[in-house]
Amino acid sequence: MARPLRIEFPGAVYHVTSRGNARLPIFEDNQDRRRFLSVLDEAVKRFNWLCHAYCLMGNHYHLLVETIDGNLSAGMRHVNGVFTQAYNRRHNRVGHLLQGRYKSILVDRDNYLLELCRYVVLNPVRADIVKHPGKYGWSSYKASAGLIRKPAFLTVDWILGQFGENRLDAQRAYRQFVLAGVSESSPWENLKAQCILGGKEFIEKIMPMLKEKSQLTEIPKRERFAFRPSLEQLLPVGEQNIKTKRSQAIQAAHIDYGYTLSEIARHLGLHYV
Repeated sequence: MARPLRIEFPGAVYHVTSRGNARLPIFEDNQDRRRFLSVLDEAVKRFNWLCHAYCLMGNHYHLLVETIDGNLSAGMRHVNGVFTQAYNRRHNRVGHLLQGRYKSILVDRDNYLLELCRYVVLNPVRADIVKHPGKYGWSSYKASAGLIRKPAFLTVDWILGQFGENRLDAQRAYRQFVLAGVSESSPWENLKAQCILGGKEFIEKIMPMLKEKSQLTEIPKRERFAFRPSLEQLLPVGEQNIKTKRSQAIQAAHIDYGYTLSEIARHLGLHYV
């Protein structure tokens, strides 16, 4: 099985999801949901995470977590592994509960975290389960909005801090912000390489880490080389007839950026054999 691209560093923020095997439910009842949140609480404490938002749906869940120590993989092994064991024991089952590996999207905090905090808690509304996020009991909305007591594993300081210093005013503004998002498009139209949500400066910041991953062949090529230069940039028309430069550029395109010889040949109008 191909490994998804994982970029981990201290302070990284992720949108994390995991879905039931064959899209089957992973929560049979509220006891299962409470157990999952208990496991999440353990992970937040043990791995020094900040959980900014969450939502438990029928056959999947959403988390927005910040990894102070850059340890998403270790924490997710705990969350999914411990919950699966507890679920199987309780329901007298064996085997996989979750479908493949969890999906994580590295998030540009400055440009997208607040919008994703809204997106996560609006999932039950978008799925027509409830008409208002405050009517759903298994997301972080009511705690962030000040409608119920905040669970220990949830941090709301960053979210509410975006709306002012006065807590009551910030909670009121947060509620208005979330409701205004019902008619907004999802943020995923700006997703890059299926695993990074960020602006130009953010991409430039993590580029050295992306290059380190480019040699890991078990990671899908579309993710490893998502931000490589185009062949038009590597082999501009004006330099194609300069043999030495062309040879160097072909080598770079093939060795450094993962273009196949046939792709390069098609671009140059040559036969690669």
